[in-house]
Amino acid sequence: MAQKGIQLNRETFSCSICLDLLKDPVATPCGHSYCTNCIKDHWDEEDEKKTYSCPQCRKSFTPRPELLKNTMLAVLEKDLKKTGLQAAPADLCYAGPEDVACDVCTGRKLRAVKSCLFCLLSFCEKHLQPHYESAAFKKHKLVEPSEKLQENICSRHDEVMKMFCRTDQQCICYLCSVEEHKGHDTVSAAAERTERQRELEGSRHNIQQRIQNREKDVKLLQQEVEAINGSADKAVEHSEKIFTQLIRLMEERRSDVKQQVRSQQETEVSRVKELQEKLEQEITELKRKDAELKKLSHTEDHNQFLHNYPSLSALSESTHSSSIKIRPLKYFEDVTAAVSEVRDKLQDVLRQTGTNISLTETDVDVLLSNPQPEPKTRADFLRYSCEITLDPNTANTMLLLSEGNRKATFMRDHQSYSRHPDRFTGKFFQVLSRESLTGRCYWEVERRGGGVYVAVAYKNIRRTGRTDESKFGHNDKSWSLRYDLNRYMFWYNKVKTPISGPLPSRVGVYLDHSAGILSFYRVSNTMTLLYRVQTTFTQPLYAGLRFCNFGATAELCKLK
Repeated sequence: MAQKGIQLNRETFSCSICLDLLKDPVATPCGHSYCTNCIKDHWDEEDEKKTYSCPQCRKSFTPRPELLKNTMLAVLEKDLKKTGLQAAPADLCYAGPEDVACDVCTGRKLRAVKSCLFCLLSFCEKHLQPHYESAAFKKHKLVEPSEKLQENICSRHDEVMKMFCRTDQQCICYLCSVEEHKGHDTVSAAAERTERQRELEGSRHNIQQRIQNREKDVKLLQQEVEAINGSADKAVEHSEKIFTQLIRLMEERRSDVKQQVRSQQETEVSRVKELQEKLEQEITELKRKDAELKKLSHTEDHNQFLHNYPSLSALSESTHSSSIKIRPLKYFEDVTAAVSEVRDKLQDVLRQTGTNISLTETDVDVLLSNPQPEPKTRADFLRYSCEITLDPNTANTMLLLSEGNRKATFMRDHQSYSRHPDRFTGKFFQVLSRESLTGRCYWEVERRGGGVYVAVAYKNIRRTGRTDESKFGHNDKSWSLRYDLNRYMFWYNKVKTPISGPLPSRVGVYLDHSAGILSFYRVSNTMTLLYRVQTTFTQPLYAGLRFCNFGATAELCKLK
């Protein structure tokens, strides 16, 4: 009894926020008491609402009330502390918000440890004891604590639903089985559970078998990954060695050419300087002779002049002027030409052999396969056909989209599109596809009316302004083919290429992104090539249309 009284006191003098004995108890205006720090922290969280509530009775106060010390509870708090019981016993576990509470406990409820499917109640450890000790509860079914016990009660008859209607696939009570479910295929819930349990076990067995099979597949794929990585590492290692050898050979050859040029340079410069020195000596001698003759010319003594003149006037003939030949400034152009020829041949070899370096095709779908030849017939192209729609957010306001955003028409009036940063503005009446294009793709464009540009472009192409930076085919971010009633014209980076040939209303576009191939075809069974681009695409591409004349239409054809 003494212990029970102490427990009663503990419940009475516990803070409902921290669930421990009150510390520095204070009272709210509604009369409830809390630890000073607990109620302050609680109200601090409500500062933004400017309304403060009691955690127990939910009464609201405005403004924030002043907390007054509860003197009586403070004294009782000290008395309880002297008993040495400052915390609830370990086995006294109260139900929290996430717990199932005992349905028998009065006042503050303890946490339930079991629920009874017969009683349809949940019990704490204390109130569960009769189910273990009394024979009257022997047939009761105990399960883990559940908050859904009331779902076992028939809402119509307020009876436990122990039957299952297979006709309507629902749990029912006995009264339901003889009334609205009369004549239906009904069994006990336990029997249906046994049947479903058997099916469940079969499903689990199948799932576990599939898990084992998939785990084996994962291991095989992991082995394949390791094999791929190992093979790739070896290929890279061997390729590095081979290219290193090639680079070393090129370095050696470069060094040889450099040494030969420098050696020849030294020889030629030495020869020229030798001649130069002889000529300079001759110039010095001639200047000396000229000075003597000048001096002689100023001699007033005629006899002296005539006496010295024969010895001074005689000039020795130069032996070098006739042997000096000034060659054009092409001393070593033959070396440069030879090196350039080597470079060109090496580039040709690398280009030709580079296309033959490919990965081996395997049976794993996720692996890269050998490059496929370019399609020839329309049936071949249709294997790579893709569904493409036009993006309304990119369409110039003079373009009307229809047919599920597959068709565009150049109108005379602006359309009511919302503002969008991706929209083409200004004088370039263009639109891009919603879908990005990578891998191998094929699509066809049907034109009616005036001229149309069929294009592909990177997403980061300029959208605004009146400069050619946003015009399909007039920058390095787009490629376009113009076709109308009387001509073809291919454009890239402001360079146009005229194209001859028949002018159909439908043009096919084939893209092999990884191979850097973009081809335009006149659509027929034989697929006549109009123009082919071989380059390197650095980003995903988007299909584009550009219009030249009012009333012109272009439609991305349905091919599947």
